[in-house]
Formats: sequence, structure tokens, C-alpha cells
Amino acid sequence: MDPNLQYWQSNDKSFLSRLRLWFHILDPKSILSSEAEIQNARILLRNDGNQHKNNKVADAWLLSLSSVHTDTGAVISPVFRPQVLLPISAPLVVASLIPHKGVKPALFWQFLLQTYCAGFNHANRNATATLDNKTSLKQSLLITGTVAYSTCAGALPQIIVQRFKLLNAVTETFSRSVLPIPLSACLAAFSVMVVRSEEADNGIRVFDSNGNAVGVSKKAGSKAVKETTISRATLFGTTAAVPSLLLVLLKRAKFVQRNPMLSAPVRHISTAIVFGLMIPVSFSLFPQLGKVTQWTMDPCNWVSFVKL
Repeated sequence: MDPNLQYWQSNDKSFLSRLRLWFHILDPKSILSSEAEIQNARILLRNDGNQHKNNKVADAWLLSLSSVHTDTGAVISPVFRPQVLLPISAPLVVASLIPHKGVKPALFWQFLLQTYCAGFNHANRNATATLDNKTSLKQSLLITGTVAYSTCAGALPQIIVQRFKLLNAVTETFSRSVLPIPLSACLAAFSVMVVRSEEADNGIRVFDSNGNAVGVSKKAGSKAVKETTISRATLFGTTAAVPSLLLVLLKRAKFVQRNPMLSAPVRHISTAIVFGLMIPVSFSLFPQLGKVTQWTMDPCNWVSFVKL
């Protein structure tokens, strides 16, 4: 059984246990670990993985979980590992949500954000269904189309403001403060659904309770994509909503009314903080190992599948 699969099977019981584990996995200290260090950690886990109280083994577990794809066993590219999502994405999220003076800056930051999100979704997908060249070509086209569409759609609030400059203040406030909330959630969900659509179409590998592969399931693939979609929508939707609500409340305070320049730094800082806090929360919403019921000659057979 793959060490990562074994660990998730034993430590994926409740939301709080997953949340605590994700806070450890997302520790940025392991970002600079070399591939040799990761492989040595995997060897240690195969030999002494049951010694959880050993600090060296505990560190090896965290390094493996944060750097190795559970489905394929391959080392994930450093820029798409879970622990680098915050340092890379946070500046892009902040820049994409601030009010711009023109459409071009909005398109530029949306392009960078949507490109990275599509790459992250692709790198952490269940890879069972995307191993041949034909599927790889289709996947490349899907990623390109997703980035292009999401970039234009993400800049829609700025396009509306620029196109209809004579609209009243209420409409402008709606476009800048309200519209980005559902839009951010929908685009995050759209990216997962399209980039990982092959999982639902072709199915993903499933395992029995002993960690042995028992086949490929489209039902598991659909469920994995659905749960990951909800997770990403929650992450980006909440990140867009909380700073906007905070600014609405702060604008009623007298010290903010006397110093309107405070609104911008409050928006930027609160966006980065909320995004950082929501990453482990969103990753913990659903178990990393899902379960589906496969009807066979037996009454039912529970199998697990991997997702992120």
C-alpha cells in the first residue's frame, strides 16, 4: 500500500482531525526539500512508518503527504504543491480583486491567477484517466480554454465599470464589491470541473480497505470532482466575500471616514489573511479518501479514492 494512502486511511476521520493535519502539511518549511530528501522519507515510511511517535518519522510523513501525489506516487512539481498555494496565489488573488483603473490590468492579473489555478488543479488531479497521449492533448486544450474563458469572465466587473461609465454609484458598487463574490466562486468551480472532467468521463482508480487497486470507477471520479469543486468554490468565494463585508462595516467607523485611504490596505491585508486561513479549511471539508458503493456479486463493496 502506498504510504500516503495508508496515512490518509488512518487519519481522515473527522473535519477537525483533517484540519489539524492540513495545518501541519501546509507548513512552508518543506518547500525547499529536494527530490532525494523526499524519496528518503518515503523509504523511511515503508520501513518504519508505524512509529508515529518518532519525530523523524512524523516529519517524513508530512514531507511525503505534502510533496508526493497519492494516486501516482510521483513527486509533485514544487510550484504546485499544497504548501506553496498560499505564497504564490495570495498576491494574485489580492491583485485580481482590487479595483483597477482599466481593463488591461484586470485581464493581466486574472490571466496569471487562472493559469496558476488551472495548473494546480491539473497537477493534483486523480491521474488514472489521463495517462495516454490522446487524453493529454485533450487535457491541454481544456486547460487553455479554461484559462482563456476564466480570464475574460474574471475581468467582467472591471469591463462593466469601464463600458458603462455613466452608471450610478450603486451599480458601480455592485460591480466592484458584490459581483466578484459569486464570480470568484463560480470561476474556481468551473476550473476544477473542466480541467478534471476526464475523471468523471473515464473514471478513477479505486482501492479496497487494504489499499489494493480493484478497478476504475466513474462514480468515484464524479464524486471526487464534485467535492473538489465545492472545496475550491468555498475557498475563493469566502476570500472575496469577507474583505468586502469587513469594508462595509469599517466604513461606518468615524476613524475610517476621516482616513478613507485606510480602506485599500485593509482590503489587501484581510484578503491575504482570509485566503490563508481558508486553504486548510477548504481542504478539510471532505475526506481526502472518499468512499463509494460498488454493487457486485456481494451486497456491496466499499472502495476509496484519492482527491485534492
